[in-house]
Amino acid sequence: MAEAVKKGWLARRVQSGIQKGLTRAYSTVAVNPNDYLTHLRTAHNLPIVSYHGLYSVPTEQLDDAANDTIRGAMKLAAAEGAGFGLGGFLTIVPDLSILAAITMRMIQKLSLIYGFEFNTDNEMAELWIAAASAAGVDISRELLEREVVQRFIPKVIQRIAARASVEVVEKWSARIIPLASSVIGGSLNYFFVRAWGERAAKHFREKHLARREHMRLQDQQAVQPILLPPSSV
Repeated sequence: MAEAVKKGWLARRVQSGIQKGLTRAYSTVAVNPNDYLTHLRTAHNLPIVSYHGLYSVPTEQLDDAANDTIRGAMKLAAAEGAGFGLGGFLTIVPDLSILAAITMRMIQKLSLIYGFEFNTDNEMAELWIAAASAAGVDISRELLEREVVQRFIPKVIQRIAARASVEVVEKWSARIIPLASSVIGGSLNYFFVRAWGERAAKHFREKHLARREHMRLQDQQAVQPILLPPSSV
């Protein structure tokens, strides 16, 4: 009975922390698309002048950039988890709040790497659909309201937070041991971000390939010769 009460309390704390972090990420988009375009050109040597140009870059190069981005977020999350982990249960909410923000920032970068910006309401909704996919959340019911971003995104955030709390509560219960919780917190954050990053990258990569194929077919149609009817003379 006492174990069930502890896990219920922990699940609520986990959900609260993740929801706060994701809400903060929604209200202040952390990654500036224009600045990140410059980063892709310089740090990853991608020969592009716009995000549209990413559809002409070999997919393997995009995958390399995505993998580097995921690894960087994993290291950052591990360092953050190790630091906050020293406090055991007392630091769960701030830790998960920051972890959620790190994860969402990574998802934003992955979106841009595969050529999907988030300047419009519809693009922003697509970004959160990807975040839900990374969390393993089915939001088919919420998709009916996606045109109303102010109503759609908070619902998605709540669903993601609820799902994530179930996913991690068993593992995070080990943080009751303060001295060991630093190592445990760093490791859990590391694998949490890796799992979400891999699922988000898969989501964006599949969309990227579908759009690339659509663009290829459009180009083929554009260059097809116009067949004139035979002369009656």
